Amino acid sequence: MQPNNKFKETLERYIGYRGIDIVLHLKDGKIVELDKNRVMDGEFVVGNLQEGKVKIAIQEIKKADFFAA
Repeated sequence: MQPNNKFKETLERYIGYRGIDIVLHLKDGKIVELDKNRVMDGEFVVGNLQEGKVKIAIQEIKKADFFAA
């Protein structure tokens, strides 16, 4: 299994858990904290931020931190 596929599978699993806070670190240096109403849409993570709805391509994610809320 490719590392990217493993990352996607792990991310999909944790996105479904509403009790987990997720912080994404993007390749461009941005840090995005996802709200509880996040979903996977194919190769994208979709979430709502104060600035509005965001759609982040999986390949733009450098790493993800998961925290039990």
